[in-house]
Amino acid sequence: MTIEEIANELGVSKSTVSRALSGKGRIGKATIERIQAYVAAHDNLPNQYEEKKAKEERKMAKTGNIGVVIPADAYTTSIPFFQECLLGISEAAASENYNVIITTGTATDYSGAKQLVEDQKVDGMILMRSYDEDLTLEYLIKQGIPVGLTGSCADENVIQVDSDNNEAARRMTSMLIDCGYKKFALILGESTYRVNHERIDGFYQAIDRYGIAREQQLCIRNFKWMGLLDTIIHDVMSNKVECVICGDDVICSRMMSRLQAEGYRIPLDIGIAALYNGATLDCFTPAVTAVNILARQQGITIGKQMIHCLKGELYNKKTMLDYEILLRKSAGRTF
Repeated sequence: MTIEEIANELGVSKSTVSRALSGKGRIGKATIERIQAYVAAHDNLPNQYEEKKAKEERKMAKTGNIGVVIPADAYTTSIPFFQECLLGISEAAASENYNVIITTGTATDYSGAKQLVEDQKVDGMILMRSYDEDLTLEYLIKQGIPVGLTGSCADENVIQVDSDNNEAARRMTSMLIDCGYKKFALILGESTYRVNHERIDGFYQAIDRYGIAREQQLCIRNFKWMGLLDTIIHDVMSNKVECVICGDDVICSRMMSRLQAEGYRIPLDIGIAALYNGATLDCFTPAVTAVNILARQQGITIGKQMIHCLKGELYNKKTMLDYEILLRKSAGRTF
């Protein structure tokens, strides 16, 4: 039941119903009691009114806090990107006298974000991963709270900061083909992550452009269990793969460690590259060919844009940051 329906039923205006339910404004006691009795009798306080009231209360209440939802696996797998990005958000927040409140979540579990919103502890929320179907993002949008994302999504009202992962994967693959590689194994993490869709699309765009047969390439998705490494390496070597392209630095460091432990020489026996360059790759010899994206800058940018939005200032709804492809010895290039 809506406020309009109640007004029509009782023969009063919508503003009168709204004032009676909110307790604000001058209305006769008898009218208030009549409206409230009607609502109580039907046991149905208008959802439309309740949602609107909650949104207005959140707009009026300023906490000086920004909520950040870190993926739950960021702690268990020690993913450096999220740590660096969070430092950037914190740096931006501190420069504007904002605080950062951290919670964890997944595409389906938004209990932490929901608690912060319902308790009115944050003015805005930043999500640090983009999923195909994101219930957390849907919930926050519905609540009318300013939302930021380190990634990309279809909703233009969400503040987004990202790099062109599709183009980066395409350019990386093209450069490796120019180095003489023709047979690849692409190893990616969760297929529900939007970034992995962008990377695989870019990879195949380069393969198609050079007229290389797709069916000769290995594409391994949803890699997350170390126990699969031996099987993957067996498949890679038995199929005479020339170069492995890893979706991120975590996958690359695990793959490279196991290859070297098995006695394979990089890049003499097989080349290897990563579509994200993290600090973990700095420990390897030879140096790893990788896409270099400044995670901290991504955090600083999303933090600043969110704060501009919260202050009612001009802000960019979507920002695409530059990246750099580092061609190093792991993929056969020497300098």
